[in-house]
Amino acid sequence: MTMFKSMAFAGTVAALSSLSFAWSINGTVSTKAGQPLEGVKISSFNYANVETTSAADGKFSLVYDEVGLQVMQSVKASVQFNYNVITISGIKAQTLTVSVMDALGKVAFSKTQHNVNGSVSLDLNKTTAKGAKFLRINADGNRGTYQLGKTVTLLKEGDPLPTIMFAKEGYNNFSYTMKSFTEENVQITMEKASSNPTSSSQIAASSSSAKPESSSTVASSSSKADEVIINCAGKTYQAGDHKMSVNVDGKNRTFIMHVPSAYKGDKPVPLVVDYHPVMGSGQGQLNGTTYKAQTDPEGVISLYPDGTKSADSRKMGPGWNVGPCCSDDDDVKFSREMIKAVEEKVCIDKKRVYATGFSMGGGMSNHVACFMSDVYAAVAPAGMDLNKTNSAQCNPDRPISIIMFRGTNDNVCRYQGGDSGFNDGLNFLGAEGNFQFWAQKNGCTGSPSKNSNGCNEYSNCKDGTKVVLCTKQGGGHEQGDGKVGWPFLKSFTLP
Repeated sequence: MTMFKSMAFAGTVAALSSLSFAWSINGTVSTKAGQPLEGVKISSFNYANVETTSAADGKFSLVYDEVGLQVMQSVKASVQFNYNVITISGIKAQTLTVSVMDALGKVAFSKTQHNVNGSVSLDLNKTTAKGAKFLRINADGNRGTYQLGKTVTLLKEGDPLPTIMFAKEGYNNFSYTMKSFTEENVQITMEKASSNPTSSSQIAASSSSAKPESSSTVASSSSKADEVIINCAGKTYQAGDHKMSVNVDGKNRTFIMHVPSAYKGDKPVPLVVDYHPVMGSGQGQLNGTTYKAQTDPEGVISLYPDGTKSADSRKMGPGWNVGPCCSDDDDVKFSREMIKAVEEKVCIDKKRVYATGFSMGGGMSNHVACFMSDVYAAVAPAGMDLNKTNSAQCNPDRPISIIMFRGTNDNVCRYQGGDSGFNDGLNFLGAEGNFQFWAQKNGCTGSPSKNSNGCNEYSNCKDGTKVVLCTKQGGGHEQGDGKVGWPFLKSFTLP
């Protein structure tokens, strides 16, 4: 570290002052051929109400600047950085804790002193704080977090690096996690999608306008091969994205039912429920999922539910009730009611209902495997594992197949697990921990092996189930691979 200017920090309580937090990114969005892309919707995955659109030349600029940490101060303590020595002077506090963290928010070193009146010095050469990126100071409950680098920046408590989402109809969505809080001339390349999403403004009539008079039959994959009769009469439906709602515990819960043009209403089809990330929406997940391009040609119905916000304004949301974070509502009950409502409108094979999701949506699809194994035949979470709170309560009614997608460089839900670092109470099992957890729950024996997709797989599990972990080396926080996930999901049915 080099020499930095000193900055004020709150020592005791008196007058109110505000310190700002900001980040910015600009660059160009283009096709693989190098043509600029106009009209790309650009937003932040983990910061609300930040969005823009790329110009005709593909250029974009996204800026986040808000008054963040508010501190009460009368005695102004200065923080000075002299090479590897940090000095905090002019401080008076009964309890002072100084912590050094890496880029992922993991505490590498922490020191607490009591009855401090004057100055405190910390020599990082004598600590294990290699790769130090942030300094956190807590004086009698007043916190300040500083970024260490070419400049000294006061951060809002718990702020992660921004993840930027790029979306345009006809193109695969793209996510980019910033490596610092200021980035310039970032080059983003978007690939054309294999099929365009159907918008609600492009609703087309089903090619099977006549209502079937006879029932359709489908064979169960259970050991007894029981025949299940499903009546499809009157369940033709217009293609498009249909906004719907159900009442759960007196609250109107919303979701989108996506009906592809290949759906005819003359035979039962699978159903995929796709859960969005925290601070996301059903519409956002519909735009970003990699599964719809795979399921649409097969006439599969897919649902994109909306999470809710917690009554506690300090928590992020909308999200899902998968632990201490984000939502106060019963999302398992909501999922059950949503699926029941859809089964009354379209012809669903109840033995082929599946869950997937990204980020906290991946956490939710892990969660429903625990509590809805009577409804979901298999699940495919991406970008998040079970946390210690809901894993402790996890008791599925039966073994359930699961395929997990994780990136080794995921800075939102770290591959190795542990505390999320976002002050949300979530402590994750980690990718390998989640893999072993489900292998144990499903009674898998032997050691995992590589499957044809290069994923680690437990194939010798109870009732023919499988547990799979697809790890992307160097991968970040990103959607699962529908080209791998969908063939896995549809190979399983409820017993």
